[in-house]
Formats: sequence, C-alpha cells, structure tokens
Amino acid sequence: MRILFMGTPDFALFSLKAIAESQHTVVGVVTQPDKPKGRGYALMPPPVKSYAIEKGFEVFQPNTLKDEAFAELLNTLAPDVIVVVAYGKILPKSVLDFPRYGCINVHGSLLPEYRGAAPMQRAIIDGKTVTGITTMYMAEGLDTGDMLMKDTVTIEPNDNFENIHDKLGECGAALILKTLDGVEKGTLERIPQDDSLATYAAKITKETCLIDFSADAKTVHNLIRGLSPIPLSITHTPDGKLLKVIAAEIANEYGKLGQAGEIISTDDGITVACGKGSVRLLRVLPEGKSRMNATDFVRGRKVAVGDILK
Repeated sequence: MRILFMGTPDFALFSLKAIAESQHTVVGVVTQPDKPKGRGYALMPPPVKSYAIEKGFEVFQPNTLKDEAFAELLNTLAPDVIVVVAYGKILPKSVLDFPRYGCINVHGSLLPEYRGAAPMQRAIIDGKTVTGITTMYMAEGLDTGDMLMKDTVTIEPNDNFENIHDKLGECGAALILKTLDGVEKGTLERIPQDDSLATYAAKITKETCLIDFSADAKTVHNLIRGLSPIPLSITHTPDGKLLKVIAAEIANEYGKLGQAGEIISTDDGITVACGKGSVRLLRVLPEGKSRMNATDFVRGRKVAVGDILK
C-alpha cells in the first residue's frame, strides 16, 4: 500500500522504520516543524525528520492541516492509508476521511484505558503491571476510534519511562505491520471502544513532577520511575534548592519510619521516610549540577540525617 506517515518523536521512529523496511511504499512523512533547543536556541529537526531525510523520503512540516495546501498535498501523494504515531496535532475530518483505508493510529496503551497525551508515564505512575499497544482507526474524538489490534507489554517493578517507551515502541512497530496486513486483506474486525471503561492520561505538568513524601513508598517510587529519565520527579533540599530524582528503590514498604520527607539514612544513598515505608534515592540531579550518585551528593552537599525534603 501507499502509506503517508505522520509522527514526530523517537517513539514514532520504531513504527516508521518497520514500515520503511516492509513491502509497503512510504509516499511521504509529515512531522512537526523544527523547534529551537539548547542554550543557543538552534533549530533542531524532530527525530522522525532526521531519519526520513536519511532514507530519502519526502518530508513535510505544515503549520496547519486544514488549508488548501495540505489538501492538495494529499491529492498529489494519494496515500491508501495514513499511519499516525505521536504526531502531536489533531487531524481534521478532511484528513481522516481522505485515504480509502482510513487513518490508523498506534497508541501506547490498552484502550480505552489511558486515552490522551501521556499513557506510558501514567501507567507506571499508577503502578500498573501490564500495558500495551492498541492500533485503531482514528476518529474526531481523542483516542476514541474503533480498535483493530492489541498486544501487551509487562511493566517490571523497576522499569522506568525509558524502558517502557522502548518496549512499547518495538511492540507498536510489530503490531502496525500486522494491522496493515489485515487492513489490506480485509480480515480485521473494527471493535468499538466501551466509553464507560475509558480513563484519561493527562499531560505531565510541573505539578505532576513534585514528589509527595506523605504518600506510601510504593506510590513515591512509581512516580520517580514513571518520570525518569525525563522530565524527572522533583523535591527540594532544606536550603530550598531544587533536587531532581533520576533513580530510586523501595527501602521499606511498611511502617512509619519518620516524618514524611525526612532523611533517615545516608548509607548507600539517601533514604527518605514516606507516609508509609521509605524510599532510597540512588541517582539525583541537583540544581545547577550534573547527574550524580546520591552518595556523591551527600558528600558534596552534606545533606544529613534529620533533614526534610519538601
């Protein structure tokens, strides 16, 4: 089939690479405009653009999908199907209705659970042990279209966002190929979503990242790993300096071991009391510093037992 691919970040690359190496023809790649990054604010291309150029695909970065120019582009490219993976913009009805096989999305959850912007992070933060990929026909609602295929991925106790991102990326790449094969052969059943079972994976905000040590140790640990390696969970040292947490482990799951946020040990890391149990911070990113082991931070900043992290 003739496929127009729409995607932007690293997660989309897994599926694009799989399609590029398949029997299908990539007629073009649509991605978000370049964005300024770094101290010099130099314009940087999205990962999908860099790969597409390397492979010789035509790349398009429209500011809008609603104008006549994009409608003409669709007519010129004449895709049989549009595959969308983390593109970052809502597709208007004119685009959704264009391809004869529709627009197919690779979504990082087992729909209707975790519709929305941050399904991978939210699944980890919520302590889920299983997540997965759903391929679906796109509709005008937010991740509300009919489902096509699903596959599951296990979330191990110490998996973080990076681990799950890559596991789901690989899962999505395999599943989109199976889905495209089924769509082309007409063998797939459209499965409507049960809206009564839907949950929403809200965008990660600064407020999301703030660690609440009054929660139990498992909840705190899930937050830390769900936000690592980016954007990272945050707390503050007694002097008010920002401290981001890269990695942690549950030191004690039960019992009241001290005031919430109190450092109760600096042996082999920074052990912090929670509402129930405690977590041991293993790697941190102090304000104005580089990433380091928590033991090095203790030695350099003299964080002591009895200090409160807030």
